[in-house]
Amino acid sequence: MRIIVAENLRKTYKTYKKAAGFFKRETTYVHAVDGVSFAIEEGVVCGLLGPNGAGKSTTVKMLCGALYPSDGRLEVMGFSPASDRKKYVGHIGAVFGQKSQLIWDIPPIESYKMNRAIYGIARADYKSILDELVALLDVADVLEKPTRALSLGERMKCEFIMAMLHRPRVVFLDEPTIGLDVIAKAGVREFIKKMNGRGTTFILTTHDLADVEQLAEHIIIINHGKKVFDDSLTHLRRRLGDKKLIELTLNEPPPPGALEGMVVTVTGQSSAFKMTLEADTRDISGCIESLFSRMSVRDISVKEPPMEDIITALYQ
Repeated sequence: MRIIVAENLRKTYKTYKKAAGFFKRETTYVHAVDGVSFAIEEGVVCGLLGPNGAGKSTTVKMLCGALYPSDGRLEVMGFSPASDRKKYVGHIGAVFGQKSQLIWDIPPIESYKMNRAIYGIARADYKSILDELVALLDVADVLEKPTRALSLGERMKCEFIMAMLHRPRVVFLDEPTIGLDVIAKAGVREFIKKMNGRGTTFILTTHDLADVEQLAEHIIIINHGKKVFDDSLTHLRRRLGDKKLIELTLNEPPPPGALEGMVVTVTGQSSAFKMTLEADTRDISGCIESLFSRMSVRDISVKEPPMEDIITALYQ
């Protein structure tokens, strides 16, 4: 079932620039989001990507109900986010890596009590939900500490509890792992996977492509206000063609012309004994067989092209 539908979504800002003459100025219009359409199924993690200034943050603000669209149709769970904001906000949550919902000088547990009152959560439900989330995120020992005394990883886990207490159907994540160490990132990602497995839909905006690769099933890419990609992660990888990277470690430098006649491209060579080749996946086994027959191979690994290459190609 489609939980989010956007049709020909637009957001236009009216701005001014100085024209000739002291008292004159010229009116200009900036199309931050320009005719974007997409649909997101319930229960998925959707990555909403794009370079800085592409329009993705404006899109998220319209999805959250913080901005009215200039034109087009936007529906989330049957609500018009901006028009139905009072009813709508009770069904969504948000976690922003660079902005805190927790009150800085009091412990997270006190912020949670405030949210219980705001969302009208029954006390028995509140205790049950809180105990479950605290156990999942393993933060029982930090709930009574002032938020300002928490590490970044501890604070982000507590932010997730703040966002999930009222059991939202849709949660917006903006750079949820920014600045976290490897262990903290793994913990946050595992929590997202568990909550997604229980039916929560997540909309993820991030520049950390590891988040996208590990979490997102559906990818939407916006650039210059327009949608440039809308499909699965698997299809995103295919945008550069069916390619694999072959990393070789040799026992001795390759003989002259060793790669002649092979459909491969050398993309890197750190020494005479180490090189990286790009090959077509349609005959990867034949390619590897030829490499072993032509060179003295000590070690070989076959990898997907880096996600950065695919995203950069789309941005450009």
